[in-house]
Amino acid sequence: MLNHAKPKVTIVLANLGTPDEPTVPAVRRFLEQFLSDQRVIELPKPLWQIILRLFVLPFRPKRVAHAYAQVWGSDSPMREILLQQVQSVQTQLTSQYPHLELNVVPAMTYGNPNIQQVLNQLSEQPADHVILLPLFPQYSATSTAPLFDAMSKWVLKQRNLPGLTFIRDYYQHPLYIQSLAQSVRDYQAIHGQPEKLLMSFHGIPQPYADKGDPYADRCRITGKLVAEALGLTEDQYTTSFQSRFGKQEWVKPYTEATIREWAAEGVKSIQVMSPAFSADCLETLEELALQNAELFTSLGGEQYSYIPALNTRDDHLELLNHLLQANLDALTKTLAHSA
Repeated sequence: MLNHAKPKVTIVLANLGTPDEPTVPAVRRFLEQFLSDQRVIELPKPLWQIILRLFVLPFRPKRVAHAYAQVWGSDSPMREILLQQVQSVQTQLTSQYPHLELNVVPAMTYGNPNIQQVLNQLSEQPADHVILLPLFPQYSATSTAPLFDAMSKWVLKQRNLPGLTFIRDYYQHPLYIQSLAQSVRDYQAIHGQPEKLLMSFHGIPQPYADKGDPYADRCRITGKLVAEALGLTEDQYTTSFQSRFGKQEWVKPYTEATIREWAAEGVKSIQVMSPAFSADCLETLEELALQNAELFTSLGGEQYSYIPALNTRDDHLELLNHLLQANLDALTKTLAHSA
């Protein structure tokens, strides 16, 4: 007699990655893995490896490790938040879909828990269906695509493939925009309204955008929708891009340049948020919150503050659950009949 077990569904919540600890050796390992990905650095591989090993890895890890030490708690902020997000989604969806055997797992493109290790575990404990949700609101070939690459490589080695669902992005989803706007309202209810709101996104090189990466346009759409939700006029906010690396041109306007321009115009109060991040990390907590605050005050600014990422806000978790529910509802009938 056939065993009608619950259909097994594995949900992978994936973020970019983080070192294992805030030390130079750990940061060097992380940067070597991250910066060796040709999705991230598109220079010819032999040339880039020479630059990476002679000019980047000998020097950058010390500076980055020091920065990580400033924001590190019991673990990396990104990994701590990811694990909390996984637990919350697991609890919510398990109660909502008792007819499915759901397993929500964390993954990182670089560092641990590494996406390759997660996929290898899937080979050992097969699922009927796998849903991959990259926690990047705006798709980019530099962030989202490496996760799809990892999944594609894994697929080639599988004989008994599960059903696969990739959630590409959610940059203009109403619940995402509402959550961002509400995070601003909640923050300003305590700290007041600034003269300017800066929505600063992680940048990508301009040549990547010229070749067709839609990321920068998606960021601008997100910024416009959040501003509309908040009822902001064009002179009350700006969308910008941070974290340039190397000497080539990146998408503009640059966050640092915008801060300098506002300070020169006599702006005294700024609040900044980064809608590209589903979890706070080194880039938001150290670069945006600390470095840029020092820059602004050094130029005569008086009030600069960072509005935290959505992290484990209830409305953010509701968004993640909603994205997954749309797929789980579609899967339920098919999986139930085929189990």
